[in-house]
Amino acid sequence: MDDEQRERTISGHTVTIDRTLCIGSGNCTNLAPEIFVIDEQNIVEFQDETPDIDAGRLEEASAICPVDALILTDEDGEQIVP
Repeated sequence: MDDEQRERTISGHTVTIDRTLCIGSGNCTNLAPEIFVIDEQNIVEFQDETPDIDAGRLEEASAICPVDALILTDEDGEQIVP
């Protein structure tokens, strides 16, 4: 994992942010503000503390990204989004 990717386990799923793809649309932050925030570079980042949330909402917040900058895998390593 390089400096342009962030990864965190939330609600049993692994969320990866590819910051090279992010365009800062903020769709993910609107759906899951307790997980995602737009930083000073106008790129998505994880909040400092990321609580477990409903897995369906986490999937929706990842899937709504217009440039597929959010990758979601389940506990078995199967990619769900995109």
